[in-house]
Amino acid sequence: MTKRTQNDYIFEHPQSRNLYVRLRDAKGRRSIQSLGTTDRRQAEINALPLIAAHKQRLLDARPRFETGRWYEFEPGREHIGPSGERIIATRDSLIYLDANGAIIGEPKPNGGLQYQHPTRLREPSFEVYDRERAAASQKKSGDDGLMDDYIAQARKGRGLADHQAKEARDTLALFKRLTNGMAIKKATRADGRRVVEHLKGLGQKSATIQKRLGWLVAMCKFGIDEGVLELNPFSGVAKQGDDAERRLPLSDDDMVLIRANLSKLDTRNQLLLRFLAYTGARLSEALSIKEEMTEGGVRYVMIGHKTEQSLRRVPLPDGFPSIKGPLFTGTALAASKRFGVFLRTRCGITDPRKVLYSLRHRMKDRLRAVGCPLDVQYELLGHETKTIAAGYGRGYPVPVLKEWLDKAGGF
Repeated sequence: MTKRTQNDYIFEHPQSRNLYVRLRDAKGRRSIQSLGTTDRRQAEINALPLIAAHKQRLLDARPRFETGRWYEFEPGREHIGPSGERIIATRDSLIYLDANGAIIGEPKPNGGLQYQHPTRLREPSFEVYDRERAAASQKKSGDDGLMDDYIAQARKGRGLADHQAKEARDTLALFKRLTNGMAIKKATRADGRRVVEHLKGLGQKSATIQKRLGWLVAMCKFGIDEGVLELNPFSGVAKQGDDAERRLPLSDDDMVLIRANLSKLDTRNQLLLRFLAYTGARLSEALSIKEEMTEGGVRYVMIGHKTEQSLRRVPLPDGFPSIKGPLFTGTALAASKRFGVFLRTRCGITDPRKVLYSLRHRMKDRLRAVGCPLDVQYELLGHETKTIAAGYGRGYPVPVLKEWLDKAGGF
């Protein structure tokens, strides 16, 4: 076959004075492009990068494979095996340990080579096949199976994120390691406290420990509802301590700085901050807003999903734009970090105890300061404590609630 030259690609177009370049892709589809000149020598120079890019695309499309690496267990971590054994994974080997930390037998290879098309090869060039990946092809039983069922149910109910599901599984694996693979149905609260003491020994704060144990509490509650378990050995074993950093409300001077720098946020974030300051709502509640309603000529939204008591009607501030769908996007974590940067770098509010949640503390103080009745405060802020009388009827009219928010002047 005669080798094709560069000049074979260049031709004169019948409807233009300029010279053109003609190329075909791997599937035979033709494309043409003007070279912007009538001079053939200049056209050859102009065509060089186009032809080189074209040949590179053809080369990339050729079927070929490169060698990568897959691991049975992710290197650099300790794992729990299917029988509850401890496994230390390196890039080459798997080292098995018993309950006392002694090595069991000879190290085993950790995975092996794999072959993939280079355009599909991941960075880094290996695939991790741990217990979670294996669970996709084989239904797990016992406590691991119960955790999978709980996670599946939680994903449907409240949109459990992947990192949350991983934290839940990791906490269960930690319990198994600390109790030498004990089944939860045989565990007592003393066994649940082992996890608490272990996490305290790692220097974790009580709030973090509570959050992690919360996954096991929720899983066991699910198991009890399903008739699989009878007792919850993790319920109440993690208590909120005095090591949590107390949040401070934002002061009037802080709000002056925030209002002065509000234009440095985009429109959506300005709107979100204004809503939180005016209502004292939780960030997660604001992110759930999808529609508005009206009562007595006052616009309001329904928010609150943390508890039954937190579900409530919250008036909107004057001049708030019409809500015809999801008002805010993104996650609470991302928004919290974004506003943290705004407070520190834009407003100069450097006290680490003052965060976005401080707007909620501020509104609580403002409502107290203007003499707002306690049951109205409960209804506005959705606190978990309510009077018995507050459980009857729909609560205060929305116009009355708005009067108190306007009087408090959170923003």
